[in-house]
Amino acid sequence: MANLNSPSIHVTFTELGISAINRGSKGTVAVILRDSAEVDPVALTQASQIPATLGADNQAYLQRAFLGYVNPPKKVIVYTTDAEDSNLTEALEYMATQDFDYIVGPADCSSSEAAAIATWVDSQRANNGAKYKAVLPDQASDKYAIINFAATGMTNGAEEYTTAAYCSRMAGLFAGTPMKISATYAPLPELTDVDRLTKEELDAAVNAGRLVLKWDGRKVKVDRAINSFVTTTQGMLDSFKKVKIVEIMDLIRTDVTATAEDDYIGKYANTYDNKLLLVTAIRGYFMGLEQDELVQSGYTVDIDVDAQEQWLVSKGVDTSEMSEQEIREADTGSHVFLLIRCKILDAIEDIDIQVEI
Repeated sequence: MANLNSPSIHVTFTELGISAINRGSKGTVAVILRDSAEVDPVALTQASQIPATLGADNQAYLQRAFLGYVNPPKKVIVYTTDAEDSNLTEALEYMATQDFDYIVGPADCSSSEAAAIATWVDSQRANNGAKYKAVLPDQASDKYAIINFAATGMTNGAEEYTTAAYCSRMAGLFAGTPMKISATYAPLPELTDVDRLTKEELDAAVNAGRLVLKWDGRKVKVDRAINSFVTTTQGMLDSFKKVKIVEIMDLIRTDVTATAEDDYIGKYANTYDNKLLLVTAIRGYFMGLEQDELVQSGYTVDIDVDAQEQWLVSKGVDTSEMSEQEIREADTGSHVFLLIRCKILDAIEDIDIQVEI
């Protein structure tokens, strides 16, 4: 006899595409600090709330998180560990209870700490359906939820920043970027220079999943806004490398899952008509995404007939003489099988211009 597990919803994205569903909003950064000051975990909504008891470097680290891009992040969650403590376990246990979009380690985050955070994010997403993403220094994780920040030589006049010390700036920038646009070529006006990479070096960094900064002759700006994912597979192609695309994937997954959990699971009989009510609600949700220019028109939401038939066969039902409509309307116990196909809209990032004179 099969064991009964906690009710679950599996919303799977592939390269082909995935009461009313309200779109969520992003914009929260989680920051782990290492400081001698005893500061309780705190959620900040503006830079003026940064605890004055923190060290100057940590205050500046949080200030950079609030710079954002088009908008500042709506919230910065701060957990402070003892200055001598290099164990992130307690901090990550706390962060697992919070709702946020991006997490960064301490301003002096070590390679081992960055690797531990990357592993934790991957586990939280795989096992708990979390939307967490991380900006980490020099972490070639090959994961679309891990942004491998690899810029060097950032300066603001005479002040120079390490790669780790600028991760909070990048996390705040991504959190403050509206989903309609990309952070590609986002300017960093506070910087006066960065290690200047050639076109070949910039291309090599992008191909290796390394987020770097670019000097364009006038200012410092983000190069292509990518994550660390490089090893494409069928169903996970180049779109998964884009920070913007992953943001929208996470938005859809968390919105659909949260609404199904809150408004549908356990509250309706699993009839064909009630399945269609859920289909209609999700279609309405995608209509809003289309109007906001997040997905292309032509998306489809329907009962997954193939998956439903496979489930019936696994339960000993002979489907060989059943019509497609009979399979669609068949009793599937507590299970609902839906298939969503959509194309997430990218931002304009590559322009080829030919001038004829």
